[in-house]
Amino acid sequence: MKPRQIFQNFIRSEQAPGMILIICTLVSLSLSNLAPSYAAMWHVELGHHSLTHWINDGLMTIFFLLIGLELEREVYQGELSTVRSAMLPALAALGGMVVPAGIYFLFNLGAGGNIAGIGVPMATDIAFALAALSLAGKRVPSKLKIFLTALAVIDDLGAILVIAVFYTSTVHWLNLAIAGGILGLLFIFNRLKIHHAWPYLLGGAIMWYFMMGSGVHATITGVLVAFAIPFGSGDKNTLSYRLEHWLSKPVAFIILPIFALANTSIVIDEGFYRELGSAMSIGIMAGLFAGKPIGILLFTWATVKLKLSKLTAGITWQHIFGVGMLGGIGFTMSIFISLLAFDNPSLVDHAKISVMLASLLSGLAGLFYLRKTASQMQ
Repeated sequence: MKPRQIFQNFIRSEQAPGMILIICTLVSLSLSNLAPSYAAMWHVELGHHSLTHWINDGLMTIFFLLIGLELEREVYQGELSTVRSAMLPALAALGGMVVPAGIYFLFNLGAGGNIAGIGVPMATDIAFALAALSLAGKRVPSKLKIFLTALAVIDDLGAILVIAVFYTSTVHWLNLAIAGGILGLLFIFNRLKIHHAWPYLLGGAIMWYFMMGSGVHATITGVLVAFAIPFGSGDKNTLSYRLEHWLSKPVAFIILPIFALANTSIVIDEGFYRELGSAMSIGIMAGLFAGKPIGILLFTWATVKLKLSKLTAGITWQHIFGVGMLGGIGFTMSIFISLLAFDNPSLVDHAKISVMLASLLSGLAGLFYLRKTASQMQ
């Protein structure tokens, strides 16, 4: 097989986005500790904001636009298209947010805790979770991927709501009203059946500017604009489908790797391991590694027992627990929330380290558990 074909096959694989994020993280951590100028590079001022700020508030808005388009598709055609089918992943996602947040709260309730980070262990990284699930092998039922995708998309929506509600300090109502007016105009475009991308993207860019000035985190713009974009029948000719597929590769192979490079540029000091014993770090790691599988399994079980929904044929409780473990891979969204939760750069770095360690442990545990479960079912 030619090198070019090998590269193309790799890019098309489900594992590629997660593997690239891992490589970027390792490169960033290595360079940060070998060359101090590397970490400083991300804090260079551009137009009154640091380079990292433009990445986190600007480029990541495009990531949130893709999340919104994926959520829109799930609502119209996927696992969220009916109330009964939506209940299982929706309540599983709720459990995967509430229980980790509760664990973090319990560890940080005292004087030595930091309640601001309660949203950090609530998130799941879609790219990493799906990459890990694909590594579990073909013996894992395909319906499990659909369940995990729906769960992770709802989880991300929950994280977005947490950002909008709990990590917004001061609201500038005039800017927010202007942003809302632009969103209303985009919905009018939708009703008028305007199927060109540029009015929505241009309107979204202007809306982003006013949202940034409103105090509400500007990345929320991406999700809101996604729901204004016409979905239609959802086939390959619709604007929503074309945008979703056009954005998927740039987001996976450009935007998220840049985010990882910028936000994992952490200088690890000799005594960093002592901070892993702090209430904040334990809360994050326990929330992701233990809280996620417990919350997802418990709420899924309750949903089935209350007959609000049922398990899809071929999916077992072992599968649900394994997916719950993979749900503990927080990475992108958890790091993103860490940036909003803490003002102290040292706390932010220790939160990131805790997220990365918990995500690594969760991914490995989920992968080995699902592979073992699949082999036992043969």
